[in-house]
Amino acid sequence: MRKISAPQIASFLVLLTIIVTLSVLTTSILLQFLSPGDYRSIVSIGIFILHFYLYAFVIYRLFLKFLPLHEGELKPGTKEEFSAQVNILFYLLLFNSLIRTHFIPVPLLRLVYLALGTKLGQNTYSAGTLLDPPLTEFGDNCIIGHDAVVFCHAIEGEYFALSKVKVGNNVTIGAKAVIMAGVTIENGAIISAGAVVTKDCHIRTNEIWGGIPAKKIK
Repeated sequence: MRKISAPQIASFLVLLTIIVTLSVLTTSILLQFLSPGDYRSIVSIGIFILHFYLYAFVIYRLFLKFLPLHEGELKPGTKEEFSAQVNILFYLLLFNSLIRTHFIPVPLLRLVYLALGTKLGQNTYSAGTLLDPPLTEFGDNCIIGHDAVVFCHAIEGEYFALSKVKVGNNVTIGAKAVIMAGVTIENGAIISAGAVVTKDCHIRTNEIWGGIPAKKIK
């Protein structure tokens, strides 16, 4: 795995400081409208956490607007690598607690993924984990099963690359399936539970894939 540099860490910490500062200020302002009581401290913590993540979504999306993620191999020292490494820090330290837990109900998790930049069509929901939301695209009426994982990055030693995962309409991804970077899944396809779809595979309309590594079974 490529080392995250000091400038990348410093940039993330600056953004994190902005998020915390805005959250504290907002909480302080809102608490002025609450009467003193036994639950004031609990309410204040709740308000802070809610606004912390709301501001985190906004700052994260603004960061990606100015330094978007780029597909392809990311060379050391480039602007593209810088953006990807700071993106990793956002997920390691802030967003994994949201997307890798079963605490948030699936309908609300859809809103989290949309806030993080995932393209999700109508009636598409994930009970699994989408590890690279800005590079993940799903059409309408798709379901990602329990504990399935979709990711758009490849980290192999010093090699580091990003590639979108594109999924059409009416696609089913079974529980505990793994979809790797660069995969394209066309309309109506089914990925069986526990299947591992390796990098850059192209699954055609209405095909059924399963196994490790996944292959066409129908």
